[in-house]
Amino acid sequence: MPDRRLLGWLLTLFVSFAGPTDAARAEDVPDFNRDVRPLLSRFCFKCHGPDETARQAGVRLDTRETALLAAESGHSIIVPGQPEASELVQRIESADPDLTMPPPSTHLTLLPAQKEILRRWVAAGAPYAPHWAFIPPVPPQLPVVQRTGWPRNSIDTFVLAELERQRLNPSVEASRYALARRASLDLIGLPPSPETVDSFVRDERPDAYERYVEQLLASPQYGERWAREWLDLARYADTNGYEKDRPRSVWPYRDWVIRALNDDLPFDRFTVEQLAGDMLPRATIEQRIATGFHRNTMLNEEGGIDPLEFRFHAMTDRLATTGAVWLGLTVGCAQC
Repeated sequence: MPDRRLLGWLLTLFVSFAGPTDAARAEDVPDFNRDVRPLLSRFCFKCHGPDETARQAGVRLDTRETALLAAESGHSIIVPGQPEASELVQRIESADPDLTMPPPSTHLTLLPAQKEILRRWVAAGAPYAPHWAFIPPVPPQLPVVQRTGWPRNSIDTFVLAELERQRLNPSVEASRYALARRASLDLIGLPPSPETVDSFVRDERPDAYERYVEQLLASPQYGERWAREWLDLARYADTNGYEKDRPRSVWPYRDWVIRALNDDLPFDRFTVEQLAGDMLPRATIEQRIATGFHRNTMLNEEGGIDPLEFRFHAMTDRLATTGAVWLGLTVGCAQC
């Protein structure tokens, strides 16, 4: 029998001398949004960004088009694929205090690892990328699978492709009992009663599962279960927060969200009524209640507070929440 320790050493030696994989080579290219943009923003944009009044030497680095232009000195700021010919790389690696960037007067210093990121980025062609939030999603191509009859939808195809790659078989189809339990927990947050499960298991109609799901969607518990997701986004709470943390009667807004989900209120109305329900012509009580979305800020009842300062904090909280919930963007920077 071969010595297992010797075999382990041989395997370790083989791996250490193995050539780089495609994944490793791809990892050598810094990700612009994750690795490069934060460095340019922190160390460069103040003097070489979009602000024309603060821009120096005619260098603008926040867009690729302007970064590839020559500076006022005539030097090429970035030469894709050629870090040695790029003024950007020469300046960040220079030891001359009159040439190095960022200049000593800023009291900002790039670490060696950060300089290496910028060098590798330029060597890889200096690729820029828009913010990930503004890149339209593109449907990926379906992978090729061997068991073409197993997938029932596109997601199944991706799951099966990964299973086949790892030489695994799909799990057996769940029993009707398990299916009933999973659907109930997902949609209403409660396990089904034994009678409900028995009724579903005995239902032999082709659309039995669809009927069962519709039954769950029609349950009042559906709105109660899924309203929690929205109420978390709206920072709903039954108390004011801070030191006193007293109860507050904002539950009508909570109930409005539950009813909106159970009544399948169209999302455009769901949006308008929460943002401006009280501003609608002949606004109803329900539409006015919907604007409770704006009243979920914490209420500070501690002694010695500055009412004007607290009002400012409440307004910025409302603005930040509205931006995050409705736009999917953090707008806290607008505070200053």
